[in-house]
Amino acid sequence: MNDLVRQLLVELGEDPEREGLRDTPRRVAKSLGFLTSGYRTDVDEVLNNALFTVDYSEMVIVKDIDFFSMCEHHLLPFFGKCHVAYIPSTRVIGLSKIPRLVDVFSRRLQVQERLTNQIAQTISEKIQPLGVAVVMEATHLCMAMRGVEKQRSYAVTSAMLGAFRNSSRTRMEFLELINQRGAITGNMPVTNFRAGEE
Repeated sequence: MNDLVRQLLVELGEDPEREGLRDTPRRVAKSLGFLTSGYRTDVDEVLNNALFTVDYSEMVIVKDIDFFSMCEHHLLPFFGKCHVAYIPSTRVIGLSKIPRLVDVFSRRLQVQERLTNQIAQTISEKIQPLGVAVVMEATHLCMAMRGVEKQRSYAVTSAMLGAFRNSSRTRMEFLELINQRGAITGNMPVTNFRAGEE
């Protein structure tokens, strides 16, 4: 990869022997290795058996998960917030594992639509909940820096499975909760609806 980056610098009209660029091929290779580490990460190892049998059937939400990914069309970053919810049937996922799961799929060359679906489908497969919802809000540098150059625009994608697809009330409750801002210490009232309620 170092040689490829070096050649890229030449094609761009730069001198890879210039002081500021001598270590750039190595740095870029290391950076790209990290940003695409999701290809080499096993989901089951990330979850690490943090799947627990719990008698709980209300909505579980982890919101405002920061994520950073690379657009597969232009190799430019897109980044933002991910919100994940599910309604357990018999098992739950350790809460810290959900952001790590988001990282696994975001650290690949992606499109936001596929990324959203991969997170939802994986949670659905691993714990078979009554429903899963994922919403992602992202700024795409391929839109902000080039092309249409709309710096203030952002993209929102969602994946709704099971109860979140079938029950408009459950879906609306999730969307209302992720749109509320405020401290967890009491500024955010939470009312959960059971799956299937309309």
